[in-house]
Amino acid sequence: MSRIVIADDDPNIGRILRDRLKELGHDVEHVPDGIEALSLADGADLLLLDLEMPRMDGFEVLDSLQGLASAPLVIVITAHGDMSKAVRAMRAGAYDFIAKPFDAATVQMVVRRALETRGLKSQVQHLRKELSGKHQWVRGSDPGMARIAETVQRVAPSAATVLLLGETGTGKEVIARAIHQHSARREQPFIAVNCAVLKDELLESELFGHAKGAFTGADRSRAGRVETARGGTLFLDEIGELSPVVQAKLLRLLQEREYECLGSDHTRSADIRLVAATHRDLRAAIQVGQFREDLYYRLKVISLRIPPLRERAGDILALARWLLGRHAAESLRAPPRLSTQVEQALLRYSWPGNVRELSNVMERCVLLAGDDVELGDLPEELLAADGQASEPLAALDELFALDYNAAVTAARRVIVQRALEQAGGHQTRAAERLRVTQPYLSRLVKQLGIRRDG
Repeated sequence: MSRIVIADDDPNIGRILRDRLKELGHDVEHVPDGIEALSLADGADLLLLDLEMPRMDGFEVLDSLQGLASAPLVIVITAHGDMSKAVRAMRAGAYDFIAKPFDAATVQMVVRRALETRGLKSQVQHLRKELSGKHQWVRGSDPGMARIAETVQRVAPSAATVLLLGETGTGKEVIARAIHQHSARREQPFIAVNCAVLKDELLESELFGHAKGAFTGADRSRAGRVETARGGTLFLDEIGELSPVVQAKLLRLLQEREYECLGSDHTRSADIRLVAATHRDLRAAIQVGQFREDLYYRLKVISLRIPPLRERAGDILALARWLLGRHAAESLRAPPRLSTQVEQALLRYSWPGNVRELSNVMERCVLLAGDDVELGDLPEELLAADGQASEPLAALDELFALDYNAAVTAARRVIVQRALEQAGGHQTRAAERLRVTQPYLSRLVKQLGIRRDG
């Protein structure tokens, strides 16, 4: 059942329309003028609006509806043959029109079509709300993230390209979506592409589209993500994985705002705001010839480093509670509570998988826990880390038994070994954790006699 308001000063027409729409199962109210129509319009699904009424005519009502948060779709009622007013009303925001005299079948068809459109708009709004919730930026008390939030607010209204740096799973896409939502492009598409998933020709086609016959299996032309994102924001995740060919095309896109589809020499214009992200050290990639220096500086108009979760202790519990609530809602249950012991364990853990790992842990807790999350509901790696909480003090006592130089060397060895363990033996990731270059870390590993297999 939909809520419909009829505004017409002719009581006979109002009665006929009201009775017919009530027969179709709708909640219908008839009013004789525009002022009363406005008083009932907010929250209504549909307004059938006569253009010629006392006190306030239909055009004035259409103008006033622009300020309503939940304005109904409008079908204007106009005299037969007076198409100029119908066209003017459509330009002013009306969805459709019916001309007097009208028959029941025409009214039913136009109303049905309008309500279907209204329903689709509601579904789109609901999906947008769900998506925005899924990628919500949850903030705790971490001052570093507060500074990033302030920077996002400042740069979002501009058209500047933004480069987001940080480990995998730190929430770079969430930041990218926040930039989009605070920009003038917020009503246009946000299109995300993971550049690490597709390689070379397939990625080039995904980004820029392809013409029919461009490659084997291309039996029809296809628009790329640059075209799909027209007017909005294109987010390129893991941009450090781009091939040299795609890097060159992206550089041209940023410099000239134009590109060609794969297999076509027709130049197209691009209207996008680009946000890129990577966990790689692009400057190191430039030095070894894996990334173009000119593209790097085109991307790095605004650069933000998103800190790993282990450096954002003030955000851990806020994120954990929000993720617990989201996963609980998906499982149609009340969110369990985090015990004090669990909260302490979450704060002590180093979170090598960052927010993504925290999300997985909270999903596990929703599935396994009762009303409260206890230590036994946590995965083994968190319990192991919790059991080692007193190790640093014991290690410190041992270091004091050594002379200064030996103590420093031993401490450096422990720090490097722990970073390598957390990075799964991957030296580049370990270097990022320690905020040193990979060549320097490699020298440390050799100097400290650390085995390469961990």
